[in-house]
Amino acid sequence: MFNGKSILITGGTGSFGKKYVKTLLQRYQPARLIIYSRDELKQFEMQQEFNDPCMRYFIGDVRDGERLTQAMQNVDFVIHAAALKQVPAAEYNPTECIKTNIHGAENVIRAALANDVEKVIALSTDKAANPINLYGATKLASDKLFVAANNMAGGHPTRFSVVRYGNVVGSRGSVVPFFQKLIAQGSDHLPITDVRMTRFWITLQQGVDFVLKNFERMYGGEIFVPKIPSIRIVDLATAMAPDLEQRVIGIRPGEKLHEIMCPADDSHLTLEFADHYVLRPTITFASRQNHFETNASGEHGVPVAQGFEYNSGTNPVFMSVPEIIDFNRVAEAES
Repeated sequence: MFNGKSILITGGTGSFGKKYVKTLLQRYQPARLIIYSRDELKQFEMQQEFNDPCMRYFIGDVRDGERLTQAMQNVDFVIHAAALKQVPAAEYNPTECIKTNIHGAENVIRAALANDVEKVIALSTDKAANPINLYGATKLASDKLFVAANNMAGGHPTRFSVVRYGNVVGSRGSVVPFFQKLIAQGSDHLPITDVRMTRFWITLQQGVDFVLKNFERMYGGEIFVPKIPSIRIVDLATAMAPDLEQRVIGIRPGEKLHEIMCPADDSHLTLEFADHYVLRPTITFASRQNHFETNASGEHGVPVAQGFEYNSGTNPVFMSVPEIIDFNRVAEAES
């Protein structure tokens, strides 16, 4: 569905954007692939690797609605990946996080509607479900904005959906490269925030493939959540450095013990498909009725039990230490 199409990625110089571009160029023949981001150095470095004739590089910030509207001219699909994502940084710089993650989301929506973009998918996070930190709260607000944008569309053809998934193995700012750095520096221990801590675990390629597939599945208004395994942080540390001591340092500001992707309070809205869940919108769209049990690809979902919660601590699929070693090796090979 991407052959001959124009695709724009906000925050496209990040880990996700690079992998998404690489995958699109390998599998499709897009007319234009537009990277929209604010860091000229990262764009310069990315141009050295991705210089296909279809590539375009736009300097711009999602806080700048006028520039976004200009960049989205004649664009068919948008992936909104730009965000301020560091949990402690957001706690200490709340207004900056709000400007990018909430006001930036509003600008993406307005620009997409102004240009009659066909489909928009916004990347969310497990931290947006039952948020306890500012980053999660801003992403929850962003999710709500993108779902409600389907009502704002009016006569415009634009449809908006959200993809929510867990920690990406090896992405910038994740714990894996942090542990790798400590190991390479000869540290005598690895810091563990809490021995009970769990996380959902997904490779970058799996995240990209899930987003690509949901462009085919979406009607607009859904939050898509993949079925993925959980890990224990202590098992991750053991997998990466079995001989190093693990020292408990305490939870960082705004950090959770376990992550949630489908809250129990939303169980009445949650549908289970073969390899993913869908959270239906809490609002009714004025322009259409869709219960989402059958998606645009013809896949069928069923309602989950009342009170169901998709939680990294109670997830039935946990990875063992050997499985984590193999999984991380695959993730590294894909990067």
